[in-house]
Amino acid sequence: MKRPIRLPRSNEGGMLLDIASHGRAAHRTLTPSQRLQIALTVRRVPEVMVKVSGGARSLGGVQAHLAYIGRDGDLGVETDQGQRLTGKVFQKAIVFDWDLDLAAHRTQDARSIRGRRRPSKLVHNIVFSMPPGTPADKVLKAVRRLAADPFAMKHRYALTLHTDDSHPHVHLVVKAVSEQGERLNIRKVTLRNWRQQFATHLRDLGVAANATERAVRGQIRTSKTSAIYRAMQRKDSIHEQKQTLELAKRSASVLGRHRNGKEKLEETRSEVVSGWYAVAQRLQEERDYGLADAVRFFVARMAPAATDQEQLAEKIRNQSRAREMNGLDRTR
Repeated sequence: MKRPIRLPRSNEGGMLLDIASHGRAAHRTLTPSQRLQIALTVRRVPEVMVKVSGGARSLGGVQAHLAYIGRDGDLGVETDQGQRLTGKVFQKAIVFDWDLDLAAHRTQDARSIRGRRRPSKLVHNIVFSMPPGTPADKVLKAVRRLAADPFAMKHRYALTLHTDDSHPHVHLVVKAVSEQGERLNIRKVTLRNWRQQFATHLRDLGVAANATERAVRGQIRTSKTSAIYRAMQRKDSIHEQKQTLELAKRSASVLGRHRNGKEKLEETRSEVVSGWYAVAQRLQEERDYGLADAVRFFVARMAPAATDQEQLAEKIRNQSRAREMNGLDRTR
């Protein structure tokens, strides 16, 4: 059975396009929401990023994270009640205001005390980010609007904007249990919905933004944890070094994993390409010739499907060529 590869849901709750069904969308005429999503994707509008960066299970962990995002009080945070908290002890004020000491006591059941189960999270740490060049103030406004929708009067939250690197991003800390006792469980569908809402709020503010799955965009880079990504940027990633050593060994297990990964990657890519061409055909039939041509051009420009190992091997080859060229330049 083929795995569905979908464009995100519309505001009305229905799936915009099911690429695995070859864009037929139950044989109905494409809606304005679907056409907008297609246009944003094929024109490669900047993609929003939303990720859970962790969550604290202890009062000390909550305070440490708040101190980090608030730069030890110099930057501070903005609360769900519109207050700006700064200073050396602002994190303690939040812990007290949110009754996290009581929440921490409730999570210490008999099993967790005996060490058989970790205590439940007291807060979730979430990051909303956009590519370089995006107006930072609009990123902050978009996250404010998103947070006020599902969390207002339910889950307490605090947020702050960081502009100390090229990607403007907002850290959002959300109390895991609402004032009504409902626990927030963040699943893949939750993150998908948040990405769509974040992109919608940005577009309402005049910022070009999109939220689609990697496979649908023909994206071949796999996501990495923040720690691995930063280490790779510094060129001291242990994860990448380990992959390089495995690639050099070319053992049977490594080759087997590579073959399986390649087969799945090519199967997914085949489904995506077939789906997009069917979407182009639908648009052609509906006389939207410009968008149909844009879809075909988008598919033609997709990078070849390549596994992590193949991408790493190409990176090593490029580095080797660069070293050889530098050596030639020095001998001239």
